Amino acid sequence: MILVRHPRVADAYRGVCYGRADVPLGPEGIAESLALAERLAREPFRHVICSGAARTLVLARRVCELTGIDPTIEPALLERDFGAWELRPWDDIYAEVGDAMNGLIDAPATYRPPGGETTFELRDRVMGWHARRPTDGLVLVVAHGGPIAAIRGVLAGGPVREWLALVPPPGGVAEI
Repeated sequence: MILVRHPRVADAYRGVCYGRADVPLGPEGIAESLALAERLAREPFRHVICSGAARTLVLARRVCELTGIDPTIEPALLERDFGAWELRPWDDIYAEVGDAMNGLIDAPATYRPPGGETTFELRDRVMGWHARRPTDGLVLVVAHGGPIAAIRGVLAGGPVREWLALVPPPGGVAEI
């Protein structure tokens, strides 16, 4: 399985918590998606799966156009639901809750943004998909930093605190 984090979103969303919000790629992210698709399409994928968010669809659809594979939309691969934090600047969230947001890492079973999901709820959702993923050939997954880190972290057996290092940069590729 090859996991790809969507490329860079539009500049208007830099410094903003956009988790589940369906924000678009910026021009650089679109160009990066198209170039990355050319490279990825050379791999012998049997399946192309993405979360369905607009920022994942550009890359997934282009790979599918180049390979003739039908894309699969998998909502379980969507980014964390940040609830009331969605589309707010991270600086404003930090000003409001301070270090309490560290609960996402330090209390992964219980801490949640208001109306959002805990880290373990994210993990369980993503790993539920992983348990039923296609296993009949190479799979391309175009998703988000949180779900990719959860898959990699669970498979590596590391604690949640180590998952941050497993988030690829925008447009980053990780092979499992």
